[in-house]
Amino acid sequence: MSKRRPRKAPRTERQLVYGRNPVLELLRAGWPVREVWVAAEADDSRLRGILNACKGLGIPVRHVTGRELTSHVGHSDHQGVVAHLGEVRYADLDDVFARAKAAGEPPFVAVLDSIQDPQNLGAILRSAEAAGVHGVIIPKRRAVGLTPAVAKASAGAFAHLPVVQVINLVRTVLELKDAGLWIVAADQSGETSLWDARLDGPIAVVVGSEGKGIHRLLRETCDFTVRIPMLGKIESLNASVAAALLFYEVRRRRTQSVPGENNGESSPATERKG
Repeated sequence: MSKRRPRKAPRTERQLVYGRNPVLELLRAGWPVREVWVAAEADDSRLRGILNACKGLGIPVRHVTGRELTSHVGHSDHQGVVAHLGEVRYADLDDVFARAKAAGEPPFVAVLDSIQDPQNLGAILRSAEAAGVHGVIIPKRRAVGLTPAVAKASAGAFAHLPVVQVINLVRTVLELKDAGLWIVAADQSGETSLWDARLDGPIAVVVGSEGKGIHRLLRETCDFTVRIPMLGKIESLNASVAAALLFYEVRRRRTQSVPGENNGESSPATERKG
């Protein structure tokens, strides 16, 4: 392990999150919520669960009309509830490694290059959390961050998963290498089929955008590339679908590994680049 840089305070953003499942998941995860607005005419079990959670956490609730809520959000796709977040926290790499240690597993990280569609990022976060990924790394520039649309698309999963936002993905990947992780890039021109690749041990999976894929320098920094077998006539998959397949293949390999065979230091490749 290399020496870590001094820990920096996580950056924060003020946001609105709307939708019944995302708001309820935020409350369950203990994220800081300053206030919740609820449409007075809305009533179902999930909204009652939100109101009960707010009462238990001491979070103020404002009852407004559906029209007021729509005006406040800017559209009607709020499902009758909006949470005002105090501070949306981005994690750092120490949080990711701590999560892996707490799980008793070698680190399993997702690195997302230039995902700009909030729906794609939200879906990827949802799959990552479900597959037991320990943390997701995204770039600060030319990519979507943690926004209300991402929160809704993730169905609240982003509240349970460390998301690290960095300035330079290549530098961060090099830091992951120094920490002992092997870096695998998902690319349809990859040298190895996903089914044949070694995916055990501490690993970071790099997924690019649908349009441009993984940037050249980042791709060259990866240890090896894998392709997802395509048996039909289309040439590629949606980024979130490809990411889900990769995450679950890594998880499947870990589930099937023989106890004691992998102590977290074995590698999925026989020889590292560089």
